[in-house]
Amino acid sequence: MTEVFARERTMHDLHTRRVRVLRTTPVAPSMVRITLGGDDLARFSADGPADHVKVFFPDPETGVLTVPEPGGFRKPRAEGAPAIILRDYTPLAFRPDAEGGPELDLDFVLHGDHGVAAAWAARAKPGDELGIGGPRASVLAPAGADSAIIVADESALPAATRWLQAFDASVPVTGLFFVKDPETSAYLDGADGEKRELHWFTGADRASALEAALRALPIGERTFVFLAGEATTLIPLRRYLRRELGLSKAQADVHGYWKRGEVALDHHAPLDPADPED
Repeated sequence: MTEVFARERTMHDLHTRRVRVLRTTPVAPSMVRITLGGDDLARFSADGPADHVKVFFPDPETGVLTVPEPGGFRKPRAEGAPAIILRDYTPLAFRPDAEGGPELDLDFVLHGDHGVAAAWAARAKPGDELGIGGPRASVLAPAGADSAIIVADESALPAATRWLQAFDASVPVTGLFFVKDPETSAYLDGADGEKRELHWFTGADRASALEAALRALPIGERTFVFLAGEATTLIPLRRYLRRELGLSKAQADVHGYWKRGEVALDHHAPLDPADPED
């Protein structure tokens, strides 16, 4: 059944861009939307629901923003060269024909001064600069799925939003969202409907409640499952899907976006090092 979950991939020319903050908008408890603009956004494209861009931040000590040439952030940094500070983010929305020029929305989770990205976003104001790199490719939703399950925490809500939009309205989609604050559900106000069933899990036992809810859902041969968020929370869910149910990687698409106690997690790294098939 792997072909059911085949996904069209489109490659893009790799660009890095300098952009500026146009406005900031609170969208949920501890979440802010930063709308970016600038001529460099011309020909930006991110058509896949889980596409990601590299976001380059100013050095918090010097205030200097270093935006490398495409792919330059992978090269060894010369001694004395300015620091390249980057994180991965899902583009929530791109409006190429906005009245004042192209606009790109990125949503940030705020957690005080813990983390370069969150600290920058908490203080962002119109005119501030950022760098954007990519995306290198866009991967569309599987055309053969007849139902879908989306599991996400706050960090993955932009991707969850795009997945909800990616499936035709006739495809039933169940969302399971594990977040700290119950009021975070406001982020997806209006996203539920006849074929959209959204559930929110909060509190100290949200990880166990989330797993119980996932286990209770019917998962058929043509059900696509996307999971993203804090890596250690997702490990038992992935083991259930891959080991107990025997779902393929194509059917159960799992991504650790961050990990408690680890800075700048590489989301391409294996989610579960104990699983040789990860």
